[in-house]
Parts: sequence; structure tokens; C-alpha cells
Amino acid sequence: MDTLAAPLQLPQKPCFRERNKRIYRLAHWPIWIFVFFIVPGPLVLDLFTRGFDLRMAVWLVAVAFATGAAGWYGWLPGAETRPYILRFTEDKPNPLYRRICYTVAWSDLLTFGVLNLAGLVDAVATGRWHPRQIYHSAYFALVIALWICGALGQLPRTRSSTKGEGRERRYFYATVWAVCAAHMVTGLLWKFLPRTHQTDSMKLAVYACTLAAVGGLASVGRLPRTQPIACTKWAILD
Repeated sequence: MDTLAAPLQLPQKPCFRERNKRIYRLAHWPIWIFVFFIVPGPLVLDLFTRGFDLRMAVWLVAVAFATGAAGWYGWLPGAETRPYILRFTEDKPNPLYRRICYTVAWSDLLTFGVLNLAGLVDAVATGRWHPRQIYHSAYFALVIALWICGALGQLPRTRSSTKGEGRERRYFYATVWAVCAAHMVTGLLWKFLPRTHQTDSMKLAVYACTLAAVGGLASVGRLPRTQPIACTKWAILD
């Protein structure tokens, strides 16, 4: 049973397309470039503290090339030549590329979300910022643990079957909305507010409250792609 209580989304009737439009496929490419580009977290931390450099340029080109090639052959979620998920409850094999992509996406969301929260708590508690130490000591341990969970099918959308897709996509997009919103709002505060104990406390409060508020909206289906699917037979392609 879905543990997130929300209004039911009732599909009007089956509506499927034979092939995905090129613009639809292309629109997913920048998303997956970003997902894979931020995998080396300490490198991304340098991006925000030191600026863009040659290492990041080389990594960005490599990621763009690899994801572009994968998207060309339909090996990225959303970039398939034709729709793959037609029924959210259908017991259908979950392709390896989907399992890999969503494993990496989960590792980005949870690792950055947890470590940035830890950094804010540490700054408020000690009066000093230690993001580099936190990322260098904990980032890869947490990422690898999440990759193992994804490989074992223990994360939503990484299982061997797509049977729970209608439910699992809710958890995924709820996390996307909450983590991205919290980082955007707190990032603006980081940029425009001075670094004092009071403003650090404000950033922590805003970060936590944004996570809770946006997560709450997602849990009741008030954000795109977080509504539960009522019909157990047909579902509109995500």
C-alpha cells in the first residue's frame, strides 16, 4: 500500500505514442549530463569554491559525450526511441541502463542532501565551516554504499522489474523536488548573506524547513509527478 497519502490521479484513457519525438529525447540529455557531471562530489565542491577549471572542463566533455552516445541509442531514461513504460504496474524487466541511471541519480540526491545538511549543522555547532573535510572524509563512502543498494535493487526505480513504477516514481520525484529546492534557496542565502553564526543558523533553518515543506507537498501529491496512479491497469507514460 502506498504510504504517501495523496489525492488519486485518474487517467482518462490509455494514450500512447509509437515513438518519442526528437525534442522530447533531447530534452532529457542535459538532465543526465548534470546527474553524471556531479558524481565526483569533491570536484563539484571545488567548482563552487574555486570556479570552473580544466579538470571540470575535461570531465564535462567526457560526460556530455558518453551521455550523448547513450541517448542516441536510447540508453537513457526519457531518451528511448519509443516509450518503454506504458503500464505503471506491469511486471516488465527494468533495463540495466535505467537501473544504473537512477542509482546514480539517487546517490547524487541523497549524498549531497545529507552532507550539505551535515555541513550546516557543523557550522552552527562549531562556528566554522568544514565542507572540504566533510566531503573528503564521507562522500565516496556514502556514494559507494548507495551504489551497492542500487545494484541490489534496494532503491526506487532500480529494481529488476518495473512493476512498482507508479509508486516508486513518487518517491523519486518527491526527493528531487525537496533536495533541489532546498539547495537552490540555501545557495542564494550563501551567496548574498554574510557568514556569521546568526546567518549560518538561518541557512540551516531554511534548508531543513524547505526539505520538510516541499517534501510535505510532494507527499500529498501537490507537485508534478508525485500524484499516485489510481488505475491499476493503465497509466500515462511518465
